[in-house]
Amino acid sequence: MALALRKVKYRYTYGDYLHWDDSRRWEIIDGEAYDMSPAPTRRHQRISIELVRQLSNYLVGKKCEAYSAPFDVVLPVLGENEEESETVVQPDIVVVCDQRKLTKRGCTGAPEMVIEILSPSTAVKDLKVKKDLYERAGVREYWIVHPDEKWVNIFLRDEKSKLALLGTFSAEDTPEVNILPGLQIDLAQVFAASAWMEETLEKNKVVHGPPGTGEGE
Repeated sequence: MALALRKVKYRYTYGDYLHWDDSRRWEIIDGEAYDMSPAPTRRHQRISIELVRQLSNYLVGKKCEAYSAPFDVVLPVLGENEEESETVVQPDIVVVCDQRKLTKRGCTGAPEMVIEILSPSTAVKDLKVKKDLYERAGVREYWIVHPDEKWVNIFLRDEKSKLALLGTFSAEDTPEVNILPGLQIDLAQVFAASAWMEETLEKNKVVHGPPGTGEGE
């Protein structure tokens, strides 16, 4: 997990975040700044695009909307205004059904659904820190996608307001999006996007031998 405080200050807010002008990507969780660099891999992006495609096709003409990062999700606690909030995250994908939450830069308040795609630098944070955050904020459905091992963990908000594990689904499955009745996600298509990219990279790989040997030249 990449964690870096931007400068000497004990807690950061969304107001601070709005004035940061460097090229890095940041999240703030409970006042701590997390460095989101480097940018997601191509595999990560292809999986994200396919998930958003399936969600968006279903949502045509419906009140809910799907968005992908970069998209600011500000989660103020009771009594805080937006800029006072000590939490702003950029989930890989969100579904927002309450249009009043949408802002120019993203949304303020919990989305109905969040999807995070794991990477080595964010895995611990996505599996624990952000799951706990989304649980506290009131997210109703949370998906964690593992690109390498090709599985998805689905968590649903239960009667105790906890995000409880519904199950783990593989590339052969078509799990239902519980907040969107009738929509099933074709995970074969989701992970096929990743597999296609790996195959293409392998075919296009050029192996170079030592200079002057003629190998790969």
